[in-house]
Amino acid sequence: MDTTSVTDPAAGATGMRRRPLSVLRAGVAAALPGEPVLRTGHLLAVSSLVNAGVGFIFWIFATHWYDEKVVGLSYSALSASLLLAGIGQLNLNDFLVRFVPSAGRRTRRLVLTCYTASMGFGVVVAVGFLALVPVLAPRLEFLLTPVTATCFVVATAGYAIFVLQDGALTAVRCPGWVVGENVIFAFTKLLLLGLGALLGLFSGILLSWAGALVVSLVVANYILMGRAIPRHERETKTAPPPPRMLGYAATDWVGSVFRMAAYTLVPLIVLNNLGAEESAYFSVAWNVAYVPYLLARNMGTSLLAEAMRGPERLVEHALRVLRHSGLLLAGVTVVLVVFAPQILSLFGGAYAAEGTTVLRLMALSALPNLLLSVAIDVARARRRLRWAVAVQIAMCVLVLGLTKMLVPELGIVGAGVAWLVTQCAIALVLVLSWSRWLVPVTERSS
Repeated sequence: MDTTSVTDPAAGATGMRRRPLSVLRAGVAAALPGEPVLRTGHLLAVSSLVNAGVGFIFWIFATHWYDEKVVGLSYSALSASLLLAGIGQLNLNDFLVRFVPSAGRRTRRLVLTCYTASMGFGVVVAVGFLALVPVLAPRLEFLLTPVTATCFVVATAGYAIFVLQDGALTAVRCPGWVVGENVIFAFTKLLLLGLGALLGLFSGILLSWAGALVVSLVVANYILMGRAIPRHERETKTAPPPPRMLGYAATDWVGSVFRMAAYTLVPLIVLNNLGAEESAYFSVAWNVAYVPYLLARNMGTSLLAEAMRGPERLVEHALRVLRHSGLLLAGVTVVLVVFAPQILSLFGGAYAAEGTTVLRLMALSALPNLLLSVAIDVARARRRLRWAVAVQIAMCVLVLGLTKMLVPELGIVGAGVAWLVTQCAIALVLVLSWSRWLVPVTERSS
């Protein structure tokens, strides 16, 4: 985390201009003391909570300014964009978290190489998806107008870079700036949503995302490239590049695609089977329930980053993350389960009536998901990627298969059942085999 003082000579004459941000970051650091693995995880969690909180307000306004059909179609389009961004960014965010801590003077080149690859591939997969919309998702044909198609491509490629810069900032120990970029993205998105509604734009929800991403990317990369990376290159010893980095990135990307598919294809399954209105009810409930999933993901990212700086403490860090995050997620889950009707009623009575049960089911699924998230990041740290990929494939197949089977019979509740059953089944297997994925081989054989 960047703790540069405002009186640092490197700041020069810009010290006074940067002072408010420096004071803010110092205050956040003081409020989140403790082990780096927890402090970084907390800052990433704060970032996700800020983004989720403003996003919560975003969807409240969206459900009041647009009808259920537009909300359902827009959320499904954004889910498709997020899936394509996940494919397009090649999971290089975790690659950066894994390799930047020891990159030293190679850091800028490594980050820019990852940016170029992700942006290029993101554009390719977005354009390819649009070409196949009439076949894959005919209900999303509104994306094929020139302006909306352009915004869809920009949102997809931009979100790929957005995720990468989070990984880069975390790897150079500047998670405080992750909070800042998410604040910018969240509030800009909200302002542009209001502008789109005022102008009566059918695709105002998608346009607001694309515009907010552009603004956030400009600001965050000014900080990353202008301050954070130069400091990291000065202060970090340059280690020789580890072997088979491309092989690591390719294998890890395969696992991430399956994980992202499980997160983003379910709204499309609901849309295709039940229509736009039911998709809107499900999507809003999932958007709320995804908050504890993000918290688990943040703590796992922090675990991976710190494990690269002290591999001998990996098991200690993993157990600390499990204990600490388990208590945190238990509290969040209780709140979501107990207050699900009241939370969803903020979006409208129909959302509360239709989405309460599915929100409760998916909130409960977040607790076993913590074990899955930590297990995957432990495997990444040890470069046991085949095992990690297998676990993510299993999750994807179970979630999508059960959703496809249950949604026609149970409606959107079937998707919630699919998530809960899948996460509990995988967590049970991980508990029964904990010594195989958590304890080092040397300790198992001794």
